[in-house]
Amino acid sequence: MTTLNPGSNALMTKSANDALIDQLRACSTSNEILEFENWFNSKAKTGPLHDLICELLRDRSISRVLAAKWLSTLLRDRDNRINEN
Repeated sequence: MTTLNPGSNALMTKSANDALIDQLRACSTSNEILEFENWFNSKAKTGPLHDLICELLRDRSISRVLAAKWLSTLLRDRDNRINEN
């Protein structure tokens, strides 16, 4: 099993981890990424998606390019929502 957040009880099996990475790679547009984030954050018990992406990047389970694509999309969306208010 892979520990996602050190010090927490959040665990994922290798197959669940691999399936998540496949989902990350499959999303190509910003809308797909944001839809997946909404789904993941509402269903997963491992914490917010951005924390998981950082953990996968630290473990070298995903590339820097993929992590940067996802994190920049998530941050841009967060900034847009903040600026709308």
